[in-house]
Amino acid sequence: MTMKKSIMPLCAAAAILSASHLWAAPEYKQRPAVKIQPRGGIGHVMNKINAGQEVVIAYLGGSITAANGWRPMTTAWLKQRYPDAQFKEVNAAIGGTGSDLGVFRVGRDALQHDPDLLFVEFAVNDGGAAPDAIWRQMEGIVRQAWHKNPKTDVVFTYTVADGMTNDLRRGVCPRSSSAMEMLADHYQIPSVNFGVPVVELLRQDKLIFTASEQPADGKIWFAGDSCHPRKEGHEIYLHLLQEAWALMEQSLPMDHATQLTRCFVEDHWAAAKMVPLEQSMLSGNWSKLASDDPRQRSFGDRMGQIWSADAPGSTLKFKFKGQVARLYDLLGPDGGQVVITVDGKTRDKPVPRFDSYCTYHRIATLHLVGGSSADEVHEVTVEIHPDQPDRKPVAFRLKDPAQELAAPKYQGTRVWASQLMLLGELVR
Repeated sequence: MTMKKSIMPLCAAAAILSASHLWAAPEYKQRPAVKIQPRGGIGHVMNKINAGQEVVIAYLGGSITAANGWRPMTTAWLKQRYPDAQFKEVNAAIGGTGSDLGVFRVGRDALQHDPDLLFVEFAVNDGGAAPDAIWRQMEGIVRQAWHKNPKTDVVFTYTVADGMTNDLRRGVCPRSSSAMEMLADHYQIPSVNFGVPVVELLRQDKLIFTASEQPADGKIWFAGDSCHPRKEGHEIYLHLLQEAWALMEQSLPMDHATQLTRCFVEDHWAAAKMVPLEQSMLSGNWSKLASDDPRQRSFGDRMGQIWSADAPGSTLKFKFKGQVARLYDLLGPDGGQVVITVDGKTRDKPVPRFDSYCTYHRIATLHLVGGSSADEVHEVTVEIHPDQPDRKPVAFRLKDPAQELAAPKYQGTRVWASQLMLLGELVR
């Protein structure tokens, strides 16, 4: 409630500026690819380090950050560089996710730990997103951090995928990092472009981006696929971050609170949040997963309490006032499909909670409502369909598709969910 009250006057101020032609919506422009942009620096972090205090570092991102790579390497290096300070690492990364999920989960996964430094890494997973969507989501992350604590320093890091190297070879940022650079300029957020040294090594013919086995000519083997670095790749990221840190460690603390007086985009998602499911929303055979359930053990740290049901006709129902509603759920080999009804209108087809990657369970997002006005009230129902989805999309990953798809692992109409993701408020 406090956050909501503090956000509204600032957005209202931006609207007044817009009306008086002192503020205008940003126009996307591709930005030069620069290795390091120190901008406002990390002065608050350095004050705590120099005082020998505990420093909490949260890493919000996708699978590249979730990996045993630049994230733990960075924390270990900082511990070595500043032995008189104490460092606590918060791994807030989830593979296969971008800022569209990050803006809803940053509070739960990162900010609740009161970080002094927040690294944000979504350039690769936001690669297919439009700039205006990136701005709404990334600005929402930044503003949530600074509303929670204006002394939290933020650093954007731009990882790289193979398809992004053409832009970088031309000396410009790909679309996602260009959009993020425009936002970083507005808020004076430091940024580190990991793709620049990778392309420099490619240009010097010292690196092969992706290969199936170690190159025979001694070149650096960066990744085993299109984007996930091997150890040598993560070391390139670490070395650039060390270089950036040396440029930023003398910076003075910046008053982030004053930076919130003017929005970059008026429709940013600073009010995005997660709301746990409640028993009153559920009907049918929904039940809480026990603490020792494999799904709860695997995903509970990220999702909180998970609920599950498999009986056709079991429903989740809620009413909310606002613009966006999504469901934080799981996909899996025995996942079912759901029928979505919004304001009395049922979608033409059920939505599978299963896809071509579902040889295992993973975190997902089910889109329910999007693009409405902030003042609209919506009634939403999610109902389990009696038929399980088509499992054939996963067949190409199996050694014996006919036999494996007939096994119990791939049978069922089960649904798992834990939180509503809202840009708006529940209506009780």
